[in-house]
Amino acid sequence: MEHNNSGNNYSNSNSNSNYGGYNNRQRNSNNSNNNNNNNRRQERKPDGPKREAILDLAKYQDQKIIVEFVGGRQVIGVLKGYDQLMNLVLDEVEENLRDESGKLLDETRSLGLVIVRGPLLLTLSPVDGTEVIDNPFANTEE
Repeated sequence: MEHNNSGNNYSNSNSNSNYGGYNNRQRNSNNSNNNNNNNRRQERKPDGPKREAILDLAKYQDQKIIVEFVGGRQVIGVLKGYDQLMNLVLDEVEENLRDESGKLLDETRSLGLVIVRGPLLLTLSPVDGTEVIDNPFANTEE
């Protein structure tokens, strides 16, 4: 019993050669596009030195700093670590408490070791060399 595959649409010689050729051309085209994209990425790299952080926190390492947050909270702690995103690791942290109106109280609460996210920082200053003064622009009642 002989089988004749010449009229069969599913033979390897007829259908796969055209379809396979299209796929191979497309694959080759995609590979050349990927190579071009990789070459462009390599060309855009800066040759100069790495950019430094805006603020050099190394001089405050292992020193007490005052940190104010966007929501109004204020803490004092020892800077133990940081990264380029201004995330901080503070130890021996104490939060200065406020009343309902937002005025600072003489009370603090101990928080211990704290990790501070950089986007929440408003101000950062060393404890040594700073002092709290009254706001000269505030209306004073006489």
